[in-house]
Amino acid sequence: MIKKEMIAMLLAGGQGSRLGVLTSKLAKPAVAFGGKYKIIDFPLSNCINSGVDTVGVLTQYRPLRLNQHIGIGMSWDLDRNFGGVTVLPPYEKSGNSQWYTGTANAIYQNLEYMEYYNPDYVLILSGDHIYKMDYEVMLDFHKSSHADVTLATYQVPIEEASRFGVVITDENGIIQEFEEKPEHPRSNKASMGIYIFSWPVLKKALIEMKDVPSCDFGKHIIPHVHAEGKKICAYDFKGYWKDVGTLGSYWDANMQLVSIVPEFNLYEEFWRIYTKSDNLPPQYISSESNIKECIIGEGSEIYGDVENSVIGSGVIIGKGAKIRDSIIMNNAEIGYGTEINKAIIAENVKIGSRVKLGVGEEKINDFAPHIYSFGLVTIGENSVIPDDVTIGKNVAIIGETSAEEYPNGVLESGSSIIKAGE
Repeated sequence: MIKKEMIAMLLAGGQGSRLGVLTSKLAKPAVAFGGKYKIIDFPLSNCINSGVDTVGVLTQYRPLRLNQHIGIGMSWDLDRNFGGVTVLPPYEKSGNSQWYTGTANAIYQNLEYMEYYNPDYVLILSGDHIYKMDYEVMLDFHKSSHADVTLATYQVPIEEASRFGVVITDENGIIQEFEEKPEHPRSNKASMGIYIFSWPVLKKALIEMKDVPSCDFGKHIIPHVHAEGKKICAYDFKGYWKDVGTLGSYWDANMQLVSIVPEFNLYEEFWRIYTKSDNLPPQYISSESNIKECIIGEGSEIYGDVENSVIGSGVIIGKGAKIRDSIIMNNAEIGYGTEINKAIIAENVKIGSRVKLGVGEEKINDFAPHIYSFGLVTIGENSVIPDDVTIGKNVAIIGETSAEEYPNGVLESGSSIIKAGE
């Protein structure tokens, strides 16, 4: 059997609850990004660009669309007879069967998959970050450091460090201490949730910690390995990395793509981002439209004005419509004379004519203020917005709505319409 030097285990089972209605029907890694891609395309493309050709994708929450997107991995050149991409959902075992209860528990439940390849190293990845990284360079660092475990770290502003697991290292980059989401962080070196383990170290730790409830890498496995005296090093990553875990960070990362000099460049020849592409006609831009600093997907028809926005494929924007600072995903329809400001519109949404979105004063959202903030209007997939209504800021809508649900034609800032079963 051909032995694999390093295989990747890609954790893609998360719900992404902080993305609210965007993830009510699909897993966070399957959410659209940049008009053309899904979030999971970035770690998958990093793998093939780094020469990692064996990837296990661990799915759980709402996996259907993610499975359809990945298929047999052809879009990423991961359709291989030996290796390639394998989707690994939880499955029934002869003993006690259970869902994946934590990141490390999910990996533990797939020991058999890893043992089949008997790799020297295992790369653990999250399926919900936007970045480009050469994992081969990180592996070279792991080998040259003679590390048992290497964590990729990223310097974040100290005021944001409490959102992350942070590490404290010595002058040689060897990790001395861990703090998981500390209230008063002593370091701004955040763990990116990317790990390289020497395989025997990972296997031993997973077996020893198998009975820990909701076993997690950051909270349990890494401290356990550290307590056993293993050498854990920090690989300081200097490129672009964005955790798009909140609506604000997701919107911001998309908006950065359309700036004059984008911080994150989708157009580099030498490090392409691959995705499953449908065969669509080219986009159509009418003579009365006016477009400035936008990404426009294939098969879209633009008859209105669009500025500083990311438009997916198959989108129709009607005459006289004005779209600003917004993300509009695949196959959405925007009616005649509608104005949209700072909104995230999910796939297959129909917005009527003469609608105003994102107007007025900001107010705190009354349904889930910790999710629906940042001044955004967020509309979940397959939703319908009737003609002639005005919608404020920090608003969430999902479902087919009618004019009666907008008192005097208005949905005030901070309000929500969340249909049962959505």
